Amino acid sequence: MKLRIRDNSIRLRLSQTEVDLMGKDGLVSARVRFADGAELVYSLESSPACVDPVAKFENGSLSVRLPESTVTDWASSEQVSISAEQVLDTGGYLQILIEKDFACLAPREGEDDSDMFPNPQSGTSNC
Repeated sequence: MKLRIRDNSIRLRLSQTEVDLMGKDGLVSARVRFADGAELVYSLESSPACVDPVAKFENGSLSVRLPESTVTDWASSEQVSISAEQVLDTGGYLQILIEKDFACLAPREGEDDSDMFPNPQSGTSNC
């Protein structure tokens, strides 16, 4: 699972295997380890009790929770993304975007795209 944070937005991109896990188990997590022994854990989970997508950051962990029905529909269809805005207690919004990760159009050294979704633009002349 890839994590991208930019300003007030969080984007998670999932491989085919991770989307399958979300559909079956309702949980995918990953971690980034740092030299001093600290780590950032981030997870995506579905919950039948969840009504709207919500993100929380506590004790070095980022968790994004989605409604179970939303995840089931997304994981079992051609739908590419789940998008939401979370209203913040301090005002403003946090943009949340969950996406199926597509293979790159051009091979990149050190990247393994074997478990990514086929890119819908593959075979076109667009870059």
